[in-house]
Amino acid sequence: MTGPLRPAFHEGQVLAAADLSATVEYARGLAVRHARHLHEWGIAEGLGLVAEPRTDPLTDARHAEVRVEPGIAVDGTGREVVVTEPVVLRESDFEEVNGADRPTDEPYPVFLTATDRKPGGTPGPVSCAGGATGTRVEESYQILFGRLGDERLVEEQRPPAVGAPPAAPPARWLVLLGYVRWTDGHFGGVETEARGVGVRFTGVRADTVAARSGSLTLRTGPVVREGEPALVLSGGDQPGLVFGLYRGGGTVAPLMTVAANGNLTVEGSFSGRMPAGSTLVTSGTATDGMLLPLPAGVTPEQVADGRVVVHVRLTPRTPPTATDSTLVSTVEAAVDDERRVRCRTRLYDPLAVPASVVERPGAVDFLVLATVAATNGGA
Repeated sequence: MTGPLRPAFHEGQVLAAADLSATVEYARGLAVRHARHLHEWGIAEGLGLVAEPRTDPLTDARHAEVRVEPGIAVDGTGREVVVTEPVVLRESDFEEVNGADRPTDEPYPVFLTATDRKPGGTPGPVSCAGGATGTRVEESYQILFGRLGDERLVEEQRPPAVGAPPAAPPARWLVLLGYVRWTDGHFGGVETEARGVGVRFTGVRADTVAARSGSLTLRTGPVVREGEPALVLSGGDQPGLVFGLYRGGGTVAPLMTVAANGNLTVEGSFSGRMPAGSTLVTSGTATDGMLLPLPAGVTPEQVADGRVVVHVRLTPRTPPTATDSTLVSTVEAAVDDERRVRCRTRLYDPLAVPASVVERPGAVDFLVLATVAATNGGA
């Protein structure tokens, strides 16, 4: 198989239609190979399904008019599909495909696919064979309704071979626009995901992403919105990595910062899996009957199955006494398997009349250490 053929011309050459077409096809081939292999296919801009409330004039029933917003998609063959104007979906087209189905709450998929047609016609599957006088081909589109479950066909599609030229006519490639609900003979609403399959957007295939300004920002939407997360990688005089949320002015309020020297600064609490050989600590004061807390990041399940070993140290507290002659002794200061404190103190005043011994609940200062033993490999 030969590689791409680039047209070459010389002075005095008589250019035939095939020569001019080859020039166009060479440029088209470059474009589709770029889109096919350097990008992930999907919706690039717009093409959302929008539902507008309507009322049936005959029954006064509420329903929805659904339209496809203008936008651009790139399919898996590398072809760009452009919708320049809003398109209202026709209920008659839906009924032609799914009208025999029983009533259901399940949403139906809506697809976009590329097609060629003669200029001046209506969007739809038209033969591109054309007459001998045709000098233009409109790269158009078709909107299709699928049956329940047809959304799985999207991921089953396979791209053309590496050197394959643009398909003529274009091969049918389904781009999922979303889903519509159907109730009582009308559209009832729209969805972007159903049965675990959602709308797919374009992406980039790259092992390296380089920023010319010295700062690279990743965010979850095309527009900066206050409260949305962002990840900023900076170089230059203050290199570092910042994760945070956008402020009203468009700057990022840091929640986590990694400095160039490796120092990590976290604004909130830090929790996660305890590495082998680590120790977490918590302390405080507890009274008789209280459950001792575990250090932050340690769960009762980790203690129960032996992944974490808990060590407890108790120091009895001396309670206040009514007289200076009262003697205080600790009868019990322990913790059971449920980490429940058992603390009793005994008070005796030998100068009191009559002399008596009193026992009452006590208090302790506690220190709880949770440790993960290192394995033989130190991991």
